[in-house]
Amino acid sequence: MQAEPEPTPAAQQGSSTDSPPAIPDGVSDDTIVLGVSAAFQGTSAGLGTELYRGAQAYFASVNENGGVGGRQVVLRVYNDGYSPDPAVENTITLIEEDDIFLLFNYVGTPTVTRVLPLLTVYEEQSMFLFFPFTGAEPQRNPPYHEMAFNLRASYRQEIAGLVENLIAEGHTRIAVFYQADAYGRSGWDGVVRALEHYGLDIVAEATYTRGADFETSFSEQVDILSASEPDAIIEIGSYQACGGFIRDARDAGLDVPILNVSFVGTENLLEQLKSAGEENGRDYTENLIISQVVPYYNDTALPAVQEYQALMDKYNPSPPAGLTEPDYQSPRYSFVSFEGFLNAKLMVEILKQLGTNPTREQIPAAVESIQAFDLGIDVPVSFGPDRHQGLDVVYYTTIEDGQIVPLVEWQETSK
Repeated sequence: MQAEPEPTPAAQQGSSTDSPPAIPDGVSDDTIVLGVSAAFQGTSAGLGTELYRGAQAYFASVNENGGVGGRQVVLRVYNDGYSPDPAVENTITLIEEDDIFLLFNYVGTPTVTRVLPLLTVYEEQSMFLFFPFTGAEPQRNPPYHEMAFNLRASYRQEIAGLVENLIAEGHTRIAVFYQADAYGRSGWDGVVRALEHYGLDIVAEATYTRGADFETSFSEQVDILSASEPDAIIEIGSYQACGGFIRDARDAGLDVPILNVSFVGTENLLEQLKSAGEENGRDYTENLIISQVVPYYNDTALPAVQEYQALMDKYNPSPPAGLTEPDYQSPRYSFVSFEGFLNAKLMVEILKQLGTNPTREQIPAAVESIQAFDLGIDVPVSFGPDRHQGLDVVYYTTIEDGQIVPLVEWQETSK
């Protein structure tokens, strides 16, 4: 099952005030086509690539065993490089020109936030967005919450858990390093809200511009945060920038706990820090904590983990042809690909719920009927008319001896 080649970008959003054109339904006698725009190149390429690979592993198994109601699940894929304008252009092309049924597995707050208004433009055609890789609030709140469905917990839930555990351990001087866009501000807002609960404020904040890579110097941001004498730092950013900040902070002697949310891409972050550590003769992986929205992918006591590992090993899905960085190396397993796998598994269940003649108009009722569904992670998935987020659970990981491990002192939380 190969990704479709990247087509010519569509017209810019808002190029016409006329009613949207008639839209194909995305379902034929032998296929159901899902549309994807995600980061396959640039500083967040690992996120789009691994989310895609995890989903493809599950879809490949389903298709090999007859598909969904005899139809193969096919992904029509674009690269947006984690940039809003290409994401908008890609989405218009997917909706207006490509024969897709729904939108799936988008990556990132700045891209998703800009795409959401398109769902209102095409509201009469019942176009829906499923399981974006972002914990931000816009797709969870009016006016877009009825047109988007989330599986993962929100950034507010992740950050509330991080702050709660930091406070319990006696940390009260918490600083924030964040990406200067909708994603970073969403995380910043989550930190502010979580600290307010304890009568505390952020002690210092520093930002960086989206697209900054690991080789960027973050010494200015380190100096800003160091001056406030923080006892912990929460990062809201991409793996390249967050890794670069960690490197520069440790080199400057700022050795407080540094925490990240799930979007950072734990495996990509770790590989960068290990490589820099080997080059510079020091360990940059100590005193790090990363929140996660799916269980540990090596916890083989969980049926979904067993299935995920077996199918990733069997199919070892290639990145989408022609869209990914040529020298990109995929990890065998990762939190991101496991999330993509779970997204695909739940997507297939929803497609089954639609029956033999699926239409978009059936989608809300089908999703909202899912109650306590067993995804194989020991946490039931539920939706409803006022609940378009399937999971609330947050997990925690750290790095020990260069390996990602669950943070056993911190219990998983449901907010």
